[in-house]
Amino acid sequence: MDSLEYEALGLKVGLELHFQLATRYKLFCRCPATLSEGEAKLRFERRLRPTQSELGEVDPAALFEFRKGLTIVYEADDRSTCLVELDEEPPHSINEEAVDIALTIALLLNARPVDEIHVMRKVVIDGSNTTGFQRTCVLALGGWIDLEGKRIGIQSICLEEDAARIVERRGDRVYYKLDRLGIPLVEVSTSPDIHSPSEAGSAALAIGKIVLSTGKVKSELGSIRQDVNISIRDGALVEVKGIQHLSLIPKVVENEVRRQVRLLELRDELRRRGLSKSSVDPTLYDVTDIFRQTRCKVVSRALESGGVVYALKLSGFRGLLSWLLNEGLRFGTELADYAVFWGRLGGIFHTDELPAYGISSSEVEALREAVGATDQDAIVIAAGSRDNVEDGLKAVAERVLIAFDGVPEETRRAEPTGVTRYMRPRPGAARMYPETDIPILVVDPRRIDHLRSNLPELPSIRVRKYVKEYGLSRKLAEELVASIYENLFEEVCRSFPSLPASVVASTLTETTTMLRRRGVPVDRVSTDRLYELFRFLAEGRMFKEAIPDILAHMAGKGVGVAEALEELGLKPLTDEELVEIVSEEVSRSGELIAKHRLNAVKIILGSIMKRYRGRVDASRLAKMIEDEVGRSIR
Repeated sequence: MDSLEYEALGLKVGLELHFQLATRYKLFCRCPATLSEGEAKLRFERRLRPTQSELGEVDPAALFEFRKGLTIVYEADDRSTCLVELDEEPPHSINEEAVDIALTIALLLNARPVDEIHVMRKVVIDGSNTTGFQRTCVLALGGWIDLEGKRIGIQSICLEEDAARIVERRGDRVYYKLDRLGIPLVEVSTSPDIHSPSEAGSAALAIGKIVLSTGKVKSELGSIRQDVNISIRDGALVEVKGIQHLSLIPKVVENEVRRQVRLLELRDELRRRGLSKSSVDPTLYDVTDIFRQTRCKVVSRALESGGVVYALKLSGFRGLLSWLLNEGLRFGTELADYAVFWGRLGGIFHTDELPAYGISSSEVEALREAVGATDQDAIVIAAGSRDNVEDGLKAVAERVLIAFDGVPEETRRAEPTGVTRYMRPRPGAARMYPETDIPILVVDPRRIDHLRSNLPELPSIRVRKYVKEYGLSRKLAEELVASIYENLFEEVCRSFPSLPASVVASTLTETTTMLRRRGVPVDRVSTDRLYELFRFLAEGRMFKEAIPDILAHMAGKGVGVAEALEELGLKPLTDEELVEIVSEEVSRSGELIAKHRLNAVKIILGSIMKRYRGRVDASRLAKMIEDEVGRSIR
């Protein structure tokens, strides 16, 4: 697809970066701020409903979640959950350790701390909070970062409780685990001062480095999450949620801009065809009888379950449902997403892609005749229960009407490819109201002075330190500071001074990056297990050559170092085994040694390493081979 001119398009991007804090306790109780393992001891169900604001308004995002009709099943245990998470006891006073960490982050970002901290309730009824709301509070305003000579504004820094983590979806039931609920979370929101995809990625990385410099931020998978607000001139403000990796931000911005540009071009095409909102007839046609004998499995299963097939005619829309918005994303896909979420359907079919999927050309012709469609019209059909089909096709009709205006304001989710998909309507101001169970916390100026006098080193200073004190190359030091493993690096180097710092740093940066590129979910390996890896390395229970294979196995199987070594057969060879292997290989290589003398050492080393890589230290093996070859020559 065509390249984009971001300045001409008036691109504006704002970031919302979320960081889990490494505190001892949760934000509003004294449960440990860690995830639990094992089976849950308690399970209970709830149905959450939206409430009106003080002005009598209902938040559209909350209403959207309610209309899904889901039952929420919560799982908990007494190691990480108490009555506060179950919403059976009022919240305790706010975690002062978390407040100090968040204020430290605010000062590092040049923000102005507030005089009083007021906790608010933010309506969230997707099931991720047992209360139906999330507790949040503003700690600082008006900060900034310097990005290559340009100032990027920081609008606000908030402290809030993290949500419960979803375990699985099963029909109309969603299962959540409560161990993550209440873990302190800092949200850093930038001003819309970012004007290109690459700048968005650089800004997120710069903020991440500063926040991680506190040493009080978690680095496990899912503990750092990014949302991005994107708009272009004549487009709309769209919030994209759930970007797991910083590296994906530029791609998400680029794809969302392209989607909005293509939607504006679709709007113009509708006008060129002389169509208007009045051209859209919302009448739904019952076309069930046409598909009684269909070979389409989706439709036949719906009919066997007592369902119906309805059709929506879109006059003059022929070819527009196939209008390309992004790679793998067409306007018909957007309509299908609305039908799925609002109608609880599996999807839709439309005539721009039919006949296909078992629907025959004769069925398409009968469909056109039944709804009175011409060759210039498009038809959307959906199969399922009567209520679901009606809700789904009504949502499709409403989304078609929005196409005449251009781009809708909405919340979208980021796919791993960087393409965005419809998630829900954007929330409004009606979702926020005061938390009456938690007293106001006055921020003493002396507290700020104390924190300001004890701020951690900035990233640029730490890069110089790693080069000077640990002997890292500047490139490796910069990669380490940009990673989520910097604190682990220092802890490992303190604990195991015999380990070369360059091996620790390259494992945490270059090796993990290489594995990610191969599709290995290396971020699933916790910092505790990474620390265990280096402990095994320091104790001689494994060798650095085995690190990539062991890490990949730990990530894929969810096991520890000992299990990975055992399952991969990478336990180190004993001294006796090594002596025997070297002796046998040298004995077999008499002709080679006679011809190349000591130069044969490298050839023999390569032969043994090919068979036993990861089970032996290469430098030690080389010395043993050299000694044995030397004796053989003498």
